[in-house]
Amino acid sequence: MNIGKGLVRVDKLKLQKVSNKIRSNIIEAVYSAQSGHPGGSLSSADIFAYLYFEELDIDPNDPDKLDRDRFVLSKGHVAPGFYSVLALSGFFPVEDLKTFRHLGSYLQGHPDMKHIPGVDMSSGSLGQGISAATGMALSAKLSNDKYRVYTLLGDGELQEGQVWEAAMFAGSHKLDNLVVIIDNNGLQIDGKIEDICSPYPIDKKFEAFNFHVINTDAHDFDALHKAFEEAKEVKGRPTVIVAKSIKGKGVSFMENAVEWHGKAPNETQYKLAMEELERAGSLLCQK
Repeated sequence: MNIGKGLVRVDKLKLQKVSNKIRSNIIEAVYSAQSGHPGGSLSSADIFAYLYFEELDIDPNDPDKLDRDRFVLSKGHVAPGFYSVLALSGFFPVEDLKTFRHLGSYLQGHPDMKHIPGVDMSSGSLGQGISAATGMALSAKLSNDKYRVYTLLGDGELQEGQVWEAAMFAGSHKLDNLVVIIDNNGLQIDGKIEDICSPYPIDKKFEAFNFHVINTDAHDFDALHKAFEEAKEVKGRPTVIVAKSIKGKGVSFMENAVEWHGKAPNETQYKLAMEELERAGSLLCQK
């Protein structure tokens, strides 16, 4: 990485508190619904916290402002994490998270741009989100707009051919206003990604499509800060941030456990998870 001198450091404690709250809200929402995807939501929590509390130029009081940065959740099934950070950012009430996946709730199982403030693109069918983000980035270039476009993908999602069509297009059109983030937790619904249909080496594949590649730690806010600052300096090609993460991060019995890709905790598991996250939050408040 080529990070310039004088780099302003992020408020790590603030972001740690935000991501811990995101994780608590994820467990609350999925337990309330008795449905959803906690594993990948938890592994993405720190990325969501950094994006919405440090990186994106957005305004919850004016969610449709024309010059806002755009974010597309390509792996739409981790909506619990996305909805949590939107609520914490002020786009809608936090208490509405308990209605997740309930009949009549606007917080559906996958993001819906028509009904949820702050959602720039409906998603859920894997592979399509990065294509939409690429189109947004091209539109900004054609209109001479300065906003940037970010999209978050799962590593299992890289098995979709459409991802690579979008990458080829973005690279060939030199979309340097596009940042692709890969939540590289190594697991998908059926097991290890490398055992099912390996996308590795992820970095070299994107490099071949004319992407600037940054490998980083998804749970280290200094590392994330350096990665996103580096991406801003890249000219003439899009950037991919391959963020190595832990599936289920923050809840010990869910970490690196493939069965938590898409199942809800029972009452005992819910209480254990919430107690663990509450302890983590209390320790952060003592710092």
